[in-house]
Amino acid sequence: MRTSELTAEVDERRQLTVSLPHTVLPGPVRLLILGPEPGAHGADAAWMNAIAREWAAELGDDREDLYTLQDGEPLDASR
Repeated sequence: MRTSELTAEVDERRQLTVSLPHTVLPGPVRLLILGPEPGAHGADAAWMNAIAREWAAELGDDREDLYTLQDGEPLDASR
């Protein structure tokens, strides 16, 4: 299958607009959608909020506190 990289625009109504070059022949195509890079338009913040909501109950459970500071050893014993 031949690959052509195109740039398209999604409007406020979530409709895709793209101009195809003459080299793209009529017929079925396979479309891959690549969204904005992380950090663009608050994508990182949205991901972090979703993870915080998903893990809130688990991280707040006292049974998850398995270790204390006394359980470990300093990485650099000379400190």
